[in-house]
Amino acid sequence: MSLAVDGVWSARGTSPSEIEAALRCLLRERRAGQEGWAPARVLNLVVVIDRAYRGEIVGRLEGVGRYHPSRMVVCAVEAGHDRLDAWATIEGEGSPRPGELATVREHVELVLAPRHLPNLASIVDPIIVPDLTTVVWSPHGYDMAVDALLGLADVVLLDSLDEDPLAALTRVNHLAEEAYVVDLAWLRSTPWRERIAAAFDPPTTRAALREISTVEVRHRYDSNVAALLFEGWLASRLGWRPAALEPNAGSLHGVAHDGDRPVKLCLRPLHDLSVPGLAGVTIETASGFSLSFDRGPGGLRTVRVRPGQPEQRFTVLGASRGEGGILGEGVRQALLRDATYRPALVAARALVGA
Repeated sequence: MSLAVDGVWSARGTSPSEIEAALRCLLRERRAGQEGWAPARVLNLVVVIDRAYRGEIVGRLEGVGRYHPSRMVVCAVEAGHDRLDAWATIEGEGSPRPGELATVREHVELVLAPRHLPNLASIVDPIIVPDLTTVVWSPHGYDMAVDALLGLADVVLLDSLDEDPLAALTRVNHLAEEAYVVDLAWLRSTPWRERIAAAFDPPTTRAALREISTVEVRHRYDSNVAALLFEGWLASRLGWRPAALEPNAGSLHGVAHDGDRPVKLCLRPLHDLSVPGLAGVTIETASGFSLSFDRGPGGLRTVRVRPGQPEQRFTVLGASRGEGGILGEGVRQALLRDATYRPALVAARALVGA
């Protein structure tokens, strides 16, 4: 049974073809009501979630702002459910002025059973817009659903937070062979990587890159993968050969080699950090130069020490997008390609002994 009221279509015990037909009908109705509406055609986002946490995830997706997908298909899994239920709506951005166009975005929600997951591609395929980049995200760990959708997916969005680092990086490496991966754990280190690169960019400082002797990364206790990817980024960009880190006094320690020169590596977890990601980075060189970044009010507190010169302390303002902006940045990155991620992933896997 299906029902369409005030621009919202819903049905119990429906089929993918009926859902696709309903979307076309809703779009025709929107155009008939007022000229100037056009469907956004940039990105499909397929989200597989536990229905019990539907409100939390949809709320996060509504907060991505201008990076909202053109067509979003939310697959809410509910144990004991025995049919495919759905509702669909089309929402406009503003109102078209005479002679101008305004875009509409399509939102579909499915309620399905765990038994549907192995064949989820056959359900989703007729609903997504053909020839658009398709992103798959399963924040509640429905790996079976992600695997089933790999034939449709151009991008897999994930978050390697609070997971066993070896298992997480192995899973990411597998997915990266099938699709482009956007890991929110990687994006959390973006401001840190940008500031480190900028700090060593001046010609007077660049030579110090070949003198780095120690790198310490401080991170929240559940953000091991973010810290590993950061050190993997440094190793891959500077040509270091990383070896597996070993636990010692609650931290991870190890050595990478720049030619014959060892570089000490340390990952130090913290339990008093309120947000996921990195808390601080310290880089030291054999000549006595050191650079530290630490989270602080308004940005990153920076301490720079040069041999024979006074210590410099200042704050880099606006250095973080905040956790609220990470998901939106993840959606945006689905349309880009970061050439530094895969080499960082390879080096990070070496750091966990993969």
